[in-house]
Amino acid sequence: MMNKRRVVITGLGCATPLGDSVDVFFDAICKGQSGVANITSFDVSQYPVRFAGEVKNFDIDKFVDHREGKRMDRFCQLAVASAVQAVKDCGIDFPKENLERCGSIYGSGIGGIQEIEQQHIRLLNKGPRAVSPFTVPKLMGNAACGTISMMYGLKGPNFCVVTACASASNSIGEAFFNILNDRSDIMITGGSEAAVSPVGLSSFCALRSLSTRNDAPQKASRPFDIDRDGFVMAEGAAAIVLEEYEHAKKRGAKIYAEMLGYGATADAHHITAPPPDGEGAARAIEIAVKQSGIAKEKFDYINAHGTSTELNDIAESLAIKKVFGEHAYKMSISSTKSMIGHSLGASGAIELVATCKMIEKSIIHPTINLDNVDPKCDPKLDFVPNKAKERKINYAASNSFGFGGHNACLVVGRV
Repeated sequence: MMNKRRVVITGLGCATPLGDSVDVFFDAICKGQSGVANITSFDVSQYPVRFAGEVKNFDIDKFVDHREGKRMDRFCQLAVASAVQAVKDCGIDFPKENLERCGSIYGSGIGGIQEIEQQHIRLLNKGPRAVSPFTVPKLMGNAACGTISMMYGLKGPNFCVVTACASASNSIGEAFFNILNDRSDIMITGGSEAAVSPVGLSSFCALRSLSTRNDAPQKASRPFDIDRDGFVMAEGAAAIVLEEYEHAKKRGAKIYAEMLGYGATADAHHITAPPPDGEGAARAIEIAVKQSGIAKEKFDYINAHGTSTELNDIAESLAIKKVFGEHAYKMSISSTKSMIGHSLGASGAIELVATCKMIEKSIIHPTINLDNVDPKCDPKLDFVPNKAKERKINYAASNSFGFGGHNACLVVGRV
């Protein structure tokens, strides 16, 4: 780590089931509000699961020209909305920057699934000539990073990371490495997902991985709770502007936090299930913590992957204890997904936005619906049940784990 540059977070943006601005979203999660509700975007009467975390009343016209917005799949629209907010928040005037030193790495686990569905229907009903010429540009997973790059003229690294529910965290980590290793000075990074759709929902229903609590949707996402019965699908996006520290300092930028470490590992175990002992997750956390150079006993908070599934919650709890030992009982741990559901490839970015705001405001949002901690998750751990708590956070980690055995951990700290 000698002679490495410092990397800081100077801009945040998001579109979530609890609002399409960072301040609205953060206020809601600190109050323990839920954005999960009955699905309204399509008819779900025949589905075994009829609720999700939808981004409500979203209007892309607030962020880009109407014509441009119509040429994007919803996942790309959400990505662009978050990026526009983050760039405005950081105050960078890109035309004045060396654009060859600016880039966009933006993840999505599934990409333009809604466009695929819509065009498949047109193909079946009207034949191949009815398929839109915009189909490929809208469905491709790299549409978001490519669009963001073109919007701001960014000519540096530009690619999409696809690692299921770890996509956003891997994207942020790779963007961090680009600046750290002097390949870029500014990166727009994050993740987006809009898979609350007929095929998306029915596919996860078929996996039997979703909560079926149709009578109480807002109580359905229950990370670490003994009565959980699966995760809740969600859509959303978040963008983060990473910047080399001296560059940010020179222009007087507001700094939310410093990026300190990134760990990425593979379980090499099962396509959808983590190893029961959380071994792969523990290694990712260990790598990120080691790179940060921060002593483990100085960590105050972990934003858990916390999906509300038995296998994940137990494995993650074991991984945290394996890495931090007795200090695990002195940290606070909470799950953003308890309030917005699981936005798949976008989740890591949304959760890092939440973590940055918690560092800024010295408050930890709760894990709602946590009435009885699963004994296998260890009730002695502080999962911040149901009510936010005031606590100064100097150092924090954010976990993301995905189907395919992908594990990612990001470490951030107060500047």
